[in-house]
Amino acid sequence: MTAWLHIIGIGEDGLDGLTATARSCIASADYIIGGKRHHALIGESSAKRINWPSPFDALVSELQALRGKKVVVLATGDPLWFSVGNRIAASFDMDELVFYPHVSAFQLAASSLGWALQDVTCLSVHGRPIERIKPQVRIGQKLLLLTGNGKAVAELAAMITELGFGPSKLVAIANMGGADEARFDGVAQDWPHEVPDLNTVAIECIALPNTQVLPSGYGLPDDAFLHDGTMTKQDVRAVTLAKLMPAPNALLWDVGCGCGSVAVEWMRAARNARAIGIEAREDRRAMAQENARNLGGFDLSLIAGSAPDALGGLEEPDAIFIGGGLNEEVFDLCYAALKPMGRLVCNVVTLGSEQVLLKKYAALGGNLTKLQFAHATPVGGKMGWKPAMPVTQYCLVKK
Repeated sequence: MTAWLHIIGIGEDGLDGLTATARSCIASADYIIGGKRHHALIGESSAKRINWPSPFDALVSELQALRGKKVVVLATGDPLWFSVGNRIAASFDMDELVFYPHVSAFQLAASSLGWALQDVTCLSVHGRPIERIKPQVRIGQKLLLLTGNGKAVAELAAMITELGFGPSKLVAIANMGGADEARFDGVAQDWPHEVPDLNTVAIECIALPNTQVLPSGYGLPDDAFLHDGTMTKQDVRAVTLAKLMPAPNALLWDVGCGCGSVAVEWMRAARNARAIGIEAREDRRAMAQENARNLGGFDLSLIAGSAPDALGGLEEPDAIFIGGGLNEEVFDLCYAALKPMGRLVCNVVTLGSEQVLLKKYAALGGNLTKLQFAHATPVGGKMGWKPAMPVTQYCLVKK
């Protein structure tokens, strides 16, 4: 098939910044799709102009209706870096498509700052909660962020100040590469600027002395979560996440998710990891939703109900954690739902649930472990060990 769909990255320099091939595609196009700003950047054309659809999800169906015509889609910068190109590539055969990347906003900003991109974390908060950057706010970290509007810069400054990173250096660059380019410098705790909507933000993370920084690995402190005392505690949670093996784009079922501590850490651990939490209690679902938002702006899907009834019709998971309500029926349904090479981890504290795991271990193999932790606590005027309730953990990989 001859490629008919051309996705062209464009900058503030308009046609002058494009290759001859990209300019030729625009000149000969039957249809050109993009935002109003994109259309203005290319000037006059004989093609029929189409603005971004609303809702934006209708874009793919609009493009499918134009199959066979010569269609150009205009996107800012690199179409495959936090832009429309990824969605299009997932919906069409690659022999139908040609991509024409432009210098990205990240590259332009990094060049302006003298930052090496391999040392920078690049993220987008355009159409996404700004809390998405929280897992990346660490001492010495450099961030480049695409924002949705000028107000987002002040919101970012306020958020990282609240996290104890008020001295962090912020630079917002608007309309990069164009005649109206403007740069705004400051620090988070005293951010004074009103910034135009089209901007990219650079943050050099600097913490106040004695700021508690959450780890990037497994095992957040228990007090990082809103909870009612019933949760998978830090030590056990760290082992549990290691056995679940979070992976990019992978889906977790958290059965009996409580305050969502395992599901939230799963989503923090790998890019675009997703989770579905099954929880009967409304108050705990509310805590799980708040923890997902506060610790990373994650979209935790919550199912009101208990296993096994609440498991029907869910998307096939890559991993399952059963932290509550284990019985043989629940185990069998979860194991059957797992993808090949999926990971199943069960944590139990009762003798009845332990008997279920012993039976499954004998039949299926895997690993059966007793987790026992003790913490130093005052005993009179001295210190002693206070043991936590032992947890029996069973994990296996579905062959």
